[in-house]
Amino acid sequence: MTLSTSSPQDAPVPARIGIVSISDRAARGAYADAGLPALRNWLARALINPIAFEERLIPDERPIISQTLIELVDAGCALILTTGGTGPAPRDVTPEATLAVAERELPGFGEQMRQISLRFVPTAILSRQVAVIRARTLIINLPGQPKAIAETLEGLKDADGRAIVPGIFTAVPYCIDLIGGPYLETRPEVCVAFRPKSARP
Repeated sequence: MTLSTSSPQDAPVPARIGIVSISDRAARGAYADAGLPALRNWLARALINPIAFEERLIPDERPIISQTLIELVDAGCALILTTGGTGPAPRDVTPEATLAVAERELPGFGEQMRQISLRFVPTAILSRQVAVIRARTLIINLPGQPKAIAETLEGLKDADGRAIVPGIFTAVPYCIDLIGGPYLETRPEVCVAFRPKSARP
């Protein structure tokens, strides 16, 4: 499937998105994976675009993680979101595996995720999420817990639904525009995508 490059249209363009859950125990069936459903459900709620998901559940093995990311980039994913394996434990190697396949790094994503998580737990400073670009694909490491996934993507809102701290997904559609991916449109009640006026329809 060939995706259209960025251009606002009357009908939202399809988006191929890779979602990867990284967990030794879930991969061997010791418990049900919660990462993939959390990613799938949030993206389906946030995006207006039709989505073709490429889903992977893999163990915390650096070569497997790197190879999976390369395969998803080569499959035409405009965006890849991973969950799991970003802490300081010896088996947490997702950031290293991600950086190994990167052409460019985007440090602001990890910085913002930690700022959001610090509102809840001081141990957020132990999180090592990174975001990178490979070819025309944006790859972002997310936290491992479903609640934290939603918080970092969507940001924090007050009781009236107004944004207090922007989530990282606010910047994702414009980033994908800039690297030549499909024009992603979000539902504003979930996430308002920021674009400069020159990049809006």
